[in-house]
Amino acid sequence: MYDFPKIGTGVIAMMVAAMGIFVVAPIVLWIVWCVKKKEKFTTILVGAVAFFIFALVLEKPIQNVLIFPTAMGLKEHAASQFINARPVLWAILLGFFPGLFEETGRFVAFKTVLKKRKNRETSISYGLGHGGFEVLFILSINYLNYIIYAVMINNGTFAETIKQIEAIAPDRAGAFLELPAQLAAYSAFTIFLAIWERIFAVLFHTGASIMVFYACKDKKKFWLYPLAILLHTALDGVLGLVMANVISLSDVQIEVFATAVGTLVFFGSYFLLYKKDKDKGPVTYASEAA
Repeated sequence: MYDFPKIGTGVIAMMVAAMGIFVVAPIVLWIVWCVKKKEKFTTILVGAVAFFIFALVLEKPIQNVLIFPTAMGLKEHAASQFINARPVLWAILLGFFPGLFEETGRFVAFKTVLKKRKNRETSISYGLGHGGFEVLFILSINYLNYIIYAVMINNGTFAETIKQIEAIAPDRAGAFLELPAQLAAYSAFTIFLAIWERIFAVLFHTGASIMVFYACKDKKKFWLYPLAILLHTALDGVLGLVMANVISLSDVQIEVFATAVGTLVFFGSYFLLYKKDKDKGPVTYASEAA
């Protein structure tokens, strides 16, 4: 018999508010940017679609098959056993997959469907689409799940769900058993950290998009593409090291690190690439200049 703590109505109300913020904020940001800069919304849409394809459709299944086969209903294999027995390698790969796939998604988009959009605003529009959709699609769904779980915990049906999970996938039951205590401890500070994290994640994605945009437009700047992969790998890799208990960082320390990286990537790209482009005029694609 499970004895789960009840989730207060105030906590559920905060979750609803957080979900609302994660749905509304990206949409408002997109509208303001497109109106102010007279940008095409389709550029933002391309960023969102590219994220969906490269991060969710391609990256996650491949990563899961290689590292987390049991999450796909598969048996552990030699490669997964090798990786999971080495926490540092596990953490590096956890960062490398999003770095490789998401930055490649930007590269492919700028080289194909966005190839004729030469204005510098295209880089930021794509970044806002990529980062904003991640907030809108993933976090809003996560918080919707939290709200549903909270209601299930309070009405007593969550225990039945745990029993079903234990019967089907016993290795995943532990995470669900910890969920009621995590939700009960939810606070306004939790919302603050989540919002803070997303602000600087969007800044990172926008800065990385600027980098890859200019890597596509100028052969001499191609090195910006692998640099973006490296920076993305480093950001997520450190989080992987924390998850693997290789290093110990508090939630606040993790956010400080992510804030620093997001700020440096965005403002570095903005001042060294985006802002300088204004003085030079539009930059042509290398393939079109030839």
